[in-house]
Amino acid sequence: MTQQARRNFQYLDVRPIAGALGAELHGIDLSQDLDDDMIAEVRQAWLDHLVVFFRDQTLTPAQQVAFARRLGEPMEYPQLKGLPDQPLITPVMKLEHERTNFGGVWHSDTTYLERPPMASMLYAKEIPPQGGDTEFANQYLAYETLSAGMRHVLDGLTGISSSLKADASKTREDRLKAAGEELKTLIAEHPIVRTHPETGRKALFLNTGHTTQFKGWTEKESQPLLDFLFQHQVRPEFTCRFRWQPGSLALWDNRCAMHNPINDYHGYRRILHRITLAGDRPA
Repeated sequence: MTQQARRNFQYLDVRPIAGALGAELHGIDLSQDLDDDMIAEVRQAWLDHLVVFFRDQTLTPAQQVAFARRLGEPMEYPQLKGLPDQPLITPVMKLEHERTNFGGVWHSDTTYLERPPMASMLYAKEIPPQGGDTEFANQYLAYETLSAGMRHVLDGLTGISSSLKADASKTREDRLKAAGEELKTLIAEHPIVRTHPETGRKALFLNTGHTTQFKGWTEKESQPLLDFLFQHQVRPEFTCRFRWQPGSLALWDNRCAMHNPINDYHGYRRILHRITLAGDRPA
């Protein structure tokens, strides 16, 4: 049993869902004005488990924003406008006639920003009768299970992230087109291995959705090593899988966990409300 699993919480019932990461937090109503001790436990469980899940929540958009503000600074999504009355909430949706889901590849959110998000929060409004799960992957483990030689190589590398990488950009085309928006060109450089500012642990910080190459390398030179890392960082033993229900909320640490929404529910509607929490410059 891990140290995290043995941690005693006064208010929360913390139930891990997999060996690598992920826990459901019970005994909390996110619509209420939570005291500082309860918020501190939520944050500690989130740091311990990288992604935490809340079931059977009933939240208005304003209540979701209020909860997010207790944990960090909500920021507007750089590619799409939010709800008219709550611009900090971005609808994440796939409608019955659509075949491509939003963000439907393994990725960390918006790493093409100079300051990528600290966290993302997703609240389920409408869920298909089956399918539409989300997978998460622990990037601490992805780094720590590499050989000493490979870690030595990666510790000195910088990755280039782009908003125009095809695998990810095509998953946003329907939403941008519907909103009358154009895909923005955003590019940022980040260390391939980042040190988490709160836990001090090292994590891989690259992803197939946005990382195009290593700085100082050509794309062709970069591709073999990137291909290896993209496969390694989502090995099954590094992952957990969450089955959504209406009223479920997920909060994940974008600095050390990747996610992948599974696109297996064609013909059904899936609508969630996302809030992104501002982060720092990776180091």
